[in-house]
Amino acid sequence: MSSFTRRAAAVLVLACATGAAWSADAPRVKFNTSAGDIVIEVYPDKAPKTVENFLQYVKDHHYDGTIFHRVINNFMIQGGGMDRNMAEKKTRAPVPHEGAQAFQAGLKNELGTVAMARTADPNSATAQFYINVANNAFLDPKPGNPGYTVFGKVVGGMDVVNAIKGVQTGRMGMHADVPATPVVINSAEIVK
Repeated sequence: MSSFTRRAAAVLVLACATGAAWSADAPRVKFNTSAGDIVIEVYPDKAPKTVENFLQYVKDHHYDGTIFHRVINNFMIQGGGMDRNMAEKKTRAPVPHEGAQAFQAGLKNELGTVAMARTADPNSATAQFYINVANNAFLDPKPGNPGYTVFGKVVGGMDVVNAIKGVQTGRMGMHADVPATPVVINSAEIVK
């Protein structure tokens, strides 16, 4: 067995032992942003309706030209729904909440994971998503609290995520935590 094969096997064993949500054939999406590229891997086996919904928005070019409109350092960066003028883009019907299912399958609001943003209604998620920039266990499902549906994780460009989390923010109309200089998602594409 070559040293490369041994290392690859060790990584796979470690991923399985730690419950990591790694999958050799999981779809990946690349966001080309004004701050650099971010690649996320999504898990249709753990949150099927959520992933299908997200990938359809990618295929429809919905995310192209949207911004990260809510940035809170040591919490999360949120995007996918607003243009540069903070006008919300039209979306399809909400996707059913899969938070508990994804959580039971090992997906948690941990550093680098990606989840659906929503209103107080658990079944209100459409296109907006957030990337956790800290471990946010309080967002995970618990008895009496549906939590948020985690459906993927950043597998490339975490340095870009870290740069975005540190940008200067302020108010824009009724919105708080808006980057002073827009962080634009130029394009999103399925790369795997």
